[in-house]
Formats: sequence, structure tokens, C-alpha cells
Amino acid sequence: MLEIERIAVSYGEVTAVRDVSLTIKQGEIVTLIGGNGAGKTTTLKTISGLLTPSAGSIRFEGRSITGLAPDRIVALGVAHVPEGRHVFPKLSVEDNLRVGAYLVREPALLRKSLDQVYAMFPQLTERRWQLGETLSGGEQQMLALGRAIMSRPRLMLLDEPSLGLAPRVVEEVAKAIIAFRRSGMTILLVEQNARVALALSERGYVIETGRIVLSDSATSLKRNPMIIESYLGGRGKDAPAPAAKLLQ
Repeated sequence: MLEIERIAVSYGEVTAVRDVSLTIKQGEIVTLIGGNGAGKTTTLKTISGLLTPSAGSIRFEGRSITGLAPDRIVALGVAHVPEGRHVFPKLSVEDNLRVGAYLVREPALLRKSLDQVYAMFPQLTERRWQLGETLSGGEQQMLALGRAIMSRPRLMLLDEPSLGLAPRVVEEVAKAIIAFRRSGMTILLVEQNARVALALSERGYVIETGRIVLSDSATSLKRNPMIIESYLGGRGKDAPAPAAKLLQ
């Protein structure tokens, strides 16, 4: 579904991503793991058109999207949930959701999408007319996920969806990601919490200083001594992730 071949991305004279290649098959959850500044967010922004690569190519469902404007990439079926949520603070929950559906022209389809979001996140139903700025951090993350669903994407790019959330809310977000996958959506997940990311994913890539240094199944990565030491806190491979019970 998604093929990235040897992309490079720079901020001025600083190269943030170099020679990055990865593939995602339809229906997979694939995670991109790395430390702060490794190039994870830059990679997602490049896929969604917010940044333009200086080299390499990106193909979505067989079509080149390299250098396309973000709105055209959304129209093709790619949604990006950025780090930090970025809800519209002065809009109501429902108006935030409707912004996500700006490309949906059929009222019945819009209503169906709203119903789907409210069914998945009942807390948002109760707060549908509250302003975005009045929501808790966890509710804002649910709203950001819901807004992405409104564009009816086939590929969702998730950037740090558990960042700053309480463990209970992390489990709710993990449950939503699993529901996305069961509905047929493909997901590229960037997540600082590698334990949660590997519990949710089939495969993973490890990026360091802008380069992919390792790729493997999630099961193998969880058992890899380097991953355990660098990204799982040096804890044993059998230590459960907060979201692990949701996958059983």
C-alpha cells in the first residue's frame, strides 16, 4: 500500500532523514521506533506532504505522491494525526469533527462518519458542543483521532498518540487503534512508548539519526537485546505492555 524508497529530507543545511526506505501492506499496523530527533516525525510529515523530500520517492497504492500538496494526499485516502493533537480550541467537538470531513460531500456519509466517531468515543458524544480547549488531554487525543476518521482514510499516520496521557487513557487509545485496524484501515504508528507500539504492531522499523537501522517482526523486535536495552528500558521481554491485554 505504501512504499517509501530512499527518501532524504533536510531543514536548511541539516539533514533530518537520509536514505529511508520502508513498506506497509494493506491492513497492517507498522511502527516506527526511535529516540527524540531520530527522524520519526519528519518521516510522517513527508508522507503527508507537509515536507518535501530532496531525494527518493513515496508511492501510495501504486501512485506517486512525492511532493503532492497535503490536501491532495488527504483526498487520496491518507490521514495524519500529528503529535500534540492540534485540535481547534475555539470550535466545538462536533465542529472539529466536521472540519475533518471537509472533503465529504454527501450528508448521509457525513452523518455516518459522525455516528462512527461517537460510537467509538462515547466521551465525545457527551461533550459534542463543548469547545476543544475545554477538553482534557485524553479527550483531545480522542477528538484528534476522530477528526482523522472523518476523512474516511485508508492509511492513517499516527504521531505519538499516547504522549502525555495517563495509563488508563493510553489503553483507550490503543483500543481505538485496534478498532481502526479491524475496520480495514492501515496504520503507520510513531510512538515513543515502544512497549505499546510493539504490542499493537505486526512489524516495526527502528530509525536512528535519520536512518533505518533495523526492521523485523514486532515479536522479534521485542526479543532483540538492543531493542530491550535501548527502547524497552532494559526490562525482560515478557514484561507486559499496558495495551497487551487488549490484543488477547
